Amino acid sequence: MRVAMRRAAHQLVDGPLVLNDPWAVKILEPLLAVDGLNYEQKRARHAVSKAFRSYMVGRSRYAEDELKLAYENGVRQYVVLGAGLDTFALRCGLDGLRIFEVDFPATQEWKRELMEEAGVAVPERLKFAAVDFEHQTLADGLERAGFDAEEPAFFSWLGVTMYLTVEGFRATLGFIGGRAKGSAVSLDFTLPKNLLGLVERVALDRLAKRVEQAGEPFTLFFSEAEMAEEFARVGFTRWEMLGAEAVNGRYFQNRTDGLKLVGGAARLATAWR
Repeated sequence: MRVAMRRAAHQLVDGPLVLNDPWAVKILEPLLAVDGLNYEQKRARHAVSKAFRSYMVGRSRYAEDELKLAYENGVRQYVVLGAGLDTFALRCGLDGLRIFEVDFPATQEWKRELMEEAGVAVPERLKFAAVDFEHQTLADGLERAGFDAEEPAFFSWLGVTMYLTVEGFRATLGFIGGRAKGSAVSLDFTLPKNLLGLVERVALDRLAKRVEQAGEPFTLFFSEAEMAEEFARVGFTRWEMLGAEAVNGRYFQNRTDGLKLVGGAARLATAWR
């Protein structure tokens, strides 16, 4: 919900938009009584809030741009892992693209309820692949939703890897790496503290404390070299990794509102089969 609120706040307080996502506001309308979005707007100009919002919209824009490139190369399946309140299926203008949202069953039921309360219909292109990873595999969940394992697919895997065990990470990455030629994945990951400067380590410690208090501690970190090894191990043939400076150069140039990525702990990456 916090991620969606930051995307929604971006629509309301920032300009020009990095991620044009009016549906984030629409879906959250039933929650406005909680005053969450109003709270997000009030604190939107705070430096920390700007940094979080920049990262949330920057990583989504990056993954969606990479998806569009894959679509131009013939990919017609898009899998959003840990979809939450993602709205791309409502904004998609790519004819013939089938979208599979993977998440915990209760999370997907909550999303459906929010959409219904907001009067937002589920588009035909969207298929919900509910997966309880304690009892089911990603492959099983996607197969039930109609995913074609013989055709290439693009995977978006944002805001997830840092919360996994190495075994869980490798199981999912291995599944993606085993898809048909032309498949790809965009993901984000966090560098270990020993590769960061003092200010960046302090910032990461503060963020780690906040997510741990919320019940989701950071558990998994990779250097760029280690992530490259993970990609190569499961069959990816090429990849790129972007830090804050590169992302800012791509999406946050010439702004007057101070919206940009800060810090050096996070990386965005795409790997291709």
